[in-house]
Amino acid sequence: MAEQKGAAIERGDGDAAVDQGHGYQSRHELTEFGKSPRSGLPAILRSLLRNRMATIGVVILVLVVIAALGASVISSQDPRRGRILDSKLPPAWSSGGSTEHLLGTDALGRDIFTRVLYGARISLTVGIVAVLIAGAIGVTLGLISGYYGGFIDDVIMRIADIQLAVPFILFAIAILAVLGQGLDKIIITLGITGWVTYGRVVRGQVLAWKRTEFVEAARCIGARDGAIMLKHILPNVYASIIVLASFAVASTILAEASLSFLGLGVPPDVPTWGGMVAAGRDYIISGQYWMYTFPGIAIMLAVFGINVVGDWLRDYLDPRLKNL
Repeated sequence: MAEQKGAAIERGDGDAAVDQGHGYQSRHELTEFGKSPRSGLPAILRSLLRNRMATIGVVILVLVVIAALGASVISSQDPRRGRILDSKLPPAWSSGGSTEHLLGTDALGRDIFTRVLYGARISLTVGIVAVLIAGAIGVTLGLISGYYGGFIDDVIMRIADIQLAVPFILFAIAILAVLGQGLDKIIITLGITGWVTYGRVVRGQVLAWKRTEFVEAARCIGARDGAIMLKHILPNVYASIIVLASFAVASTILAEASLSFLGLGVPPDVPTWGGMVAAGRDYIISGQYWMYTFPGIAIMLAVFGINVVGDWLRDYLDPRLKNL
């Protein structure tokens, strides 16, 4: 029987036997219809459609992306300039909605619907780019810290502890006070302040994976440290990195909105959701709710969509749920 099994494997037969402990079984018998479970686009779509909240989250994210990419097509108005349509109105005016201004205008006559559309560009740009920067820094330092240990590990982790001890908002204000205002400045600030979570999670996983047999085998045959970290350890922590990144995009969008609300983000004329909420807070008493409500709803929906999709990704990529 062993000879037959070996011959089948040497032939590269599709029905080559796979050892099952008490015998062997055809490779095609391992999965239904000869397909690997939970792999490929159809499996991802089936898992997504079974999760109603994740489906809603994906729809929301698609709409946000469409708003960001097609803002200039959806609305022909300038998000930075207002138009005083009635000369009898004072220079500072606002309306609660009309056929020309669906969501009303702000105190300078700028169309809120247009500014919400363009604000999606800022939020997505900051969220994605800042997360990529933070992820690159955190994953690199986490790999080095966990793999080498010792003095290097102590230095990197103590830096992380010091950064965690400083409140985020104070750290961000200090950096922006040096760099100044601007989209690139806020991206750099959020990227620098967001690496710690990646570093600590990746370090913890590297400490476990570097003691496995396949890593020891690679080390024994003379593989370099860089190759071991990139080719053997890093692929095994991808799932955790993806889940962390998905949730980090949502928290980064909130952080950008918070900094813009405090006047520390991009210049005031640039449409951002946080800046629009900040501009509308002076008109809460006067009842002009549309100036802060609609950008606030945009922030809430975007963060909600990202979080529910991230929650689905966590469940989908969890190896303990492979057979569920």
